[in-house]
Amino acid sequence: MNPPFLSRITVFPIKALDPVRLTKAFIAPGGSLRWDRRFAMLDRTGKFVNGKRNPKVHLLRTEYDLERSRVRVRPHGGGEWQEFELSAGNPSLEEWLTGFFGEPISVAGNAEAGFPDDTTASGPTVVSRASLEEVATWFPGLDAERLRRRFRVNLEIDGVPAFWEDLQFTGRGRTRFRLGEVEFEGVNPCARCVVPTRDPETSDALPGFQGTFIERRAATLPAGVARERFDHFYRFTLNTCVVPGQGGTSLSVGDTLLEGGVAA
Repeated sequence: MNPPFLSRITVFPIKALDPVRLTKAFIAPGGSLRWDRRFAMLDRTGKFVNGKRNPKVHLLRTEYDLERSRVRVRPHGGGEWQEFELSAGNPSLEEWLTGFFGEPISVAGNAEAGFPDDTTASGPTVVSRASLEEVATWFPGLDAERLRRRFRVNLEIDGVPAFWEDLQFTGRGRTRFRLGEVEFEGVNPCARCVVPTRDPETSDALPGFQGTFIERRAATLPAGVARERFDHFYRFTLNTCVVPGQGGTSLSVGDTLLEGGVAA
């Protein structure tokens, strides 16, 4: 039997917008994946423009050329692609986004750490492929690929059982694991918001999604998991921290998963 391995790497260069699938990624100085949530859209008050606060982000399509730091944008369903330099404060990009959202938009950048959702666990998010496939069975019409778009996870592990990521919570400490050159600490199960309830391309909500999800999560939590680590069961995937001092190290699809150890 082959050992568990990293089967997918996904980054989201502009927070809340479309993903890019990679075969290799580097760790940024702050512990995030380089290019993940490196840029963010801000409204006139300086708050993030994201799916939690503005469902219109689901109607915006993006494509990236990361080597050239370029982004192409257009509304979902049609229209001409418009290409811009992907940089903080680019006035042309900000003008286009302002027109799309109908309110002033600025673009901020952070190459050191990006703009993670969980600032206390700013490493990549992790899930097992088997978990996605199992959750897909709870919702007729959804499959693992559609769930990937809804849950927006960075790293996917193959060769481990469904809800492997929950097994990182068997006590109070943080478990450690390694993928390729990079050592991680599992911090907490990721609390979810309204975004997974919506179609990632149309923003249409799936009725009953959150209730069904909570019910099934509570029923399928693996034996031995510390249930007290779940204040509610609308949590899914693993938030991590990269062990300090690993900026510049890399991950590649195919890297073996090595488990073991508990951090203080």
